[in-house]
Amino acid sequence: MPDTMVTQNKTRESSLVVDDRENGLFRVNRKAFLDEEILHMEREKIFNRCWLFLGHASELPNPNDFVTRNVGGKELIFNRDRKGEFHAFLNTCPHRGAMVERQESGNSIAFKCFYHGWAFNNNGNYATRHQKGTYPENFNHDGCANLIPVKLEQYRDFFFVNYDDGANSLDSYLADAKIIFDLIDQHGPDGMEVVGGAQKYSIRSNWKLLMENSYDGYHALDTHETYFKYLTEAIGGPAEMPKVTNVMNLKNGHASIEGDAPWGRPVAKWIPAWGENAKSEVEEIKREVVSRVGAERANRICQLGRNTGIFPNLVINDIMAITIRTFYPVEPGVMNVTAWALGVKGEKRDFRKRRLDNFLEFLGPGGFATPDDVEALESAYRGYAAYKLAPWNDISRGMSRGQGEPFKADDEEQMRCFWREWDRRMGGE
Repeated sequence: MPDTMVTQNKTRESSLVVDDRENGLFRVNRKAFLDEEILHMEREKIFNRCWLFLGHASELPNPNDFVTRNVGGKELIFNRDRKGEFHAFLNTCPHRGAMVERQESGNSIAFKCFYHGWAFNNNGNYATRHQKGTYPENFNHDGCANLIPVKLEQYRDFFFVNYDDGANSLDSYLADAKIIFDLIDQHGPDGMEVVGGAQKYSIRSNWKLLMENSYDGYHALDTHETYFKYLTEAIGGPAEMPKVTNVMNLKNGHASIEGDAPWGRPVAKWIPAWGENAKSEVEEIKREVVSRVGAERANRICQLGRNTGIFPNLVINDIMAITIRTFYPVEPGVMNVTAWALGVKGEKRDFRKRRLDNFLEFLGPGGFATPDDVEALESAYRGYAAYKLAPWNDISRGMSRGQGEPFKADDEEQMRCFWREWDRRMGGE
């Protein structure tokens, strides 16, 4: 009997993801969150090969604008040149490797490394003048002294980079997730813009847990109990869980849940707490959206909200407000998070205020939700210290419903979409 149990444990631990569709069981070994070698493999097989979100076009409204940020563990310059063309360069000097641009944002026709003074045009070309004889006459004929460009593509106003020159196009990578970006872009007649700067913070937990949590409807009522009590008072009635109308497998590891929730949406969903004056403004906004995209699509944009995960590490929460988040592991148990708020270009001052109030009270780093979620993720990670005795996470909820019955708000199919792609890329096949 003891020998049989040992053999079974060894067999189970040999696979990090158990996807038993016949019996409706889906489990992930907690070693996937803890092991340094697994993190090394993730960096090589996922973050160095997948499309990673870099920034939004609205962050660079003018020629010569730039921002710097760390994407997938690498320092980048995201900028527009004098002609207004967008670029992404590795933020490392070809000479001795120092970061060329150390400011987070600005407007400049050139970049200059503070270490030895090498300079570059904002199209990446080497622009340093040296005395004759310092370097050969044909120095940089092969571009060795230029800033190194990174593969850059965009969908709508969302820009992504890929460190794999042989990667498929962003369009094919996003697959059915393009509908999410389409819906967001159609909130306003002139598109969307980043509101303010970025929020940056760290979480002492594994990055994959934040992806799971970001579109997990199962935890909301328990983890965010205080918020739902507050919301009941704010809307003057019961604050129930969102009624999920659609659980979407968007392919390539991307997934989304969509539903009707009790909170207001500045795009065009009124709640009594906003007052009667706001009601007519909301109706005006919705009429404009209907005129552009039709009644059915307008209802989806205005009434319904979505929590979306774009594999591997982009989250788009289009709910009572819109936040986009990326996160990258520093260690198996530490991640750095960067988040932005999105708003409709040109929206009225009152509605921008409502949007920001909605954002700050729930989605912001100090809101009702984020501190709750951080505590939950860090608590889970502390619990994984006992993983050899308790080795498995269960993500089976609702799995048997995949036989034609629609998934429910508190099912976990969207997380299974992520883990199947993770397992495939990590060599699970």
